[in-house]
Amino acid sequence: MRDRRLPGPGPYLLGFERVDEHWGTGFPFDVPAVDQVRQLDFSAPVTLLAGDNGAGKSTIVEAVAEAMGFLDQGGELERSGGSAGQPRPALGEALRPVLSSTKPRLGYFLRAESFFNVASFIGSDSVHAPDLSLYGDTPLHQQSHGQSFLALAANRFGGNGLFVLDEPEAALSASGNLALLSIIARAVREGAQFVIATHSPILLALPNARIYELDETGARETAYDDLDAVRLTRGFLDAPERYLRAVLEED
Repeated sequence: MRDRRLPGPGPYLLGFERVDEHWGTGFPFDVPAVDQVRQLDFSAPVTLLAGDNGAGKSTIVEAVAEAMGFLDQGGELERSGGSAGQPRPALGEALRPVLSSTKPRLGYFLRAESFFNVASFIGSDSVHAPDLSLYGDTPLHQQSHGQSFLALAANRFGGNGLFVLDEPEAALSASGNLALLSIIARAVREGAQFVIATHSPILLALPNARIYELDETGARETAYDDLDAVRLTRGFLDAPERYLRAVLEED
């Protein structure tokens, strides 16, 4: 079906409807947070997914990206093939996106694990490659991993855009996380929407974000100060010797 929405400010994805006849068994359908994904509200300017490894953060982020028309390896929304930016069901048609009345003018799906391939494509000789000037003119592979992440964010994150990020802190220092937080906050003020999976206590502090913490019981909206990542980090910084003694103690 043709997408007849007009470009405008976000939010663009409001949530998901579960299509029971396409719901499967086994991974990832048996992950509690994935099973509860239709209960998640994505209508805030920023939705943050926190939780330990294996809780389902990346699976949900990938479903968001797939549903909103991105390639699975990441990259620009408008460069996702013939159906660029065309919303579609995700997880083998088991999830149907619930959309707002506007669509994004631009967008980016940033995956740390496949960023090398995307960075290689940017500015390459391919006729389909985006112009390097859109990313600050300096080839991304001539910068450090963190510098290239921030160059992409600073040049591509903006108003009327949808940005799906899977653990963007992976390449960033603490100051880099603060820089990324500033870029995201600016884009939100301009009308952008973000869905982010992260372990970073810095990114989890994004103002006016809705935070879901995922664990073995599912997903629940959680206040910043109550997040495991925040409490553990604070505890370690307050008394590192106590934590080190516990983890380094010989059997």
